[in-house]
Amino acid sequence: MIVNRPPMGWNTWNTFEANINEQLIIESADKMVETGLRDAGYEYIVIDDMWSLKERDKDGRLVPDPQKFPHGMKYVADYIHSKGLKFGIYSCAGYATCAGYPGSYEYEWLDAKTFAEWGVDFLKYDFCFHNFNVSADVLYKRMGIALANCGRDILFSACSWGSEHTRVWVKQTGAHMWRSTYDIKDSWASIKSLGQSQLEFQEYNAQGCFNDMDMLVVGMKGEGFVGLTGCSFEEYKFHFSLWSLLGSPLMIGCDIRNMDDETKTILMNKDVIEINQDIGARQPFIVNSRENKVRQNRGPDDSFFENTPLDCPVIAKFLDNGDIAIGVFNFSDGKQTVEVTLDALGLPKISGKTLKLTELWTGEEVNAVNRMLFLGNTFEHHSCKLYRARVVDEL
Repeated sequence: MIVNRPPMGWNTWNTFEANINEQLIIESADKMVETGLRDAGYEYIVIDDMWSLKERDKDGRLVPDPQKFPHGMKYVADYIHSKGLKFGIYSCAGYATCAGYPGSYEYEWLDAKTFAEWGVDFLKYDFCFHNFNVSADVLYKRMGIALANCGRDILFSACSWGSEHTRVWVKQTGAHMWRSTYDIKDSWASIKSLGQSQLEFQEYNAQGCFNDMDMLVVGMKGEGFVGLTGCSFEEYKFHFSLWSLLGSPLMIGCDIRNMDDETKTILMNKDVIEINQDIGARQPFIVNSRENKVRQNRGPDDSFFENTPLDCPVIAKFLDNGDIAIGVFNFSDGKQTVEVTLDALGLPKISGKTLKLTELWTGEEVNAVNRMLFLGNTFEHHSCKLYRARVVDEL
């Protein structure tokens, strides 16, 4: 199984934690279709932790909690498949899951077989309560090879939180995506922390094995299990834009049965989703001109400039059709000025080329002036702009 684009879907954890059941999953699958989320590219319905009984049966098999899933997981999978969607489930590389339910350690082959029989298409595989005498890469290789031999294509989502240098060995395991962060919360502080932490790891994100920056909190608005302060519309838009540009899987975490129009506007922006799903899946790069030069040349006492690129990075990514995606992300609590040279984007004057930009949230058009892009002289705090730039002849 080869995964060429970041997976998209919905997961129960952020909103519902333990409060999951068959009816919730069926209603959510219905809403994926009714709202247009499926047609926008979201295809996985993933049940997270706490779906099983606390003990395996006499044959060692996992047992769905009959109070939560009275018809069993094959029934749920069949219903999800009937909607043109795919079914995901959760397990863990340890003795127990993070919530204390049976893990898959020493049961990898049996569980992979069971998941295949149920019609599972996606496995989120966590890292709690694992055997510290077995290295993390081996634990994930065990499930990876079991899934590869289970007789069904199952997307392998390795959720080891980036610990034990996951990025170095994860592609060895057969994983199709890998969690590089601890759990996200529904707050600006969490989005900022996770977002800034990812800027140095982009070389470990590519086709076949995508860097998972954790699930989306767009639309949670302080409700649900990880709901804290909630975020403003601009902060949720920032979150979705950054995750999309950096090529993270887009796994919705809000209650999709009750999305408001603002939430739909963000989650279903087809132009932003196209950036995330671009088949080239190329590595993004930071292109701030003055900021990067200052940081590279600063001395040991130049602490004033130490975090400048992270305060308001301009991040670019070459797209498969020759366009360039360019995002400006103001992490700071103040206004920022932003400028980029065309040289930094691979377009020297001798090329005879320039750029025409379209902002993907507002439709604003921007042209280069004197071989420079001026993307905001008073760029507001906690806000972003995401552009698609066409390469055109310079007149």
